[in-house]
Amino acid sequence: MSNVRAATAADIPQLVDAYSWLFDPPGAKPGDWDPAVAADRLERTLASPLSGVLVAADGDQLQGFCTTYLDLESVRFGQRCWVEDLAVDPGQRSNGIGAALLTAAREWAAANGATHLELDSSTARTDAHRFYNRHNPTSHSLNFGWQA
Repeated sequence: MSNVRAATAADIPQLVDAYSWLFDPPGAKPGDWDPAVAADRLERTLASPLSGVLVAADGDQLQGFCTTYLDLESVRFGQRCWVEDLAVDPGQRSNGIGAALLTAAREWAAANGATHLELDSSTARTDAHRFYNRHNPTSHSLNFGWQA
């Protein structure tokens, strides 16, 4: 049975490997992906009071993860929290792990003063969209982005 908890530095090697779950189609590995850079970023994410990494694990085996980031304080909506990455081991999907991680992310956001939890999802990720819609989002939007 999976247990959701805050990640620790000891989880970083498994977390870096788990990012491959996001690279599988319809996703893609970023051209500049570097596991050492990813590990450093995870370490800084864990250390910051403005971000968090949640993991779902069965014993020592990572089954899913979710990163949360307090972002801007909107004039209209207050403090926002973003889920940047949410992934579940493909062999463990449809077992409630994603739902547990999303619930934990909402709890983390609220505990850290956020009024909204938001995430972006590529238009190609139709399976993910079905999952998110089952969890009754209060809004939908279309995101546009550019590489700097």
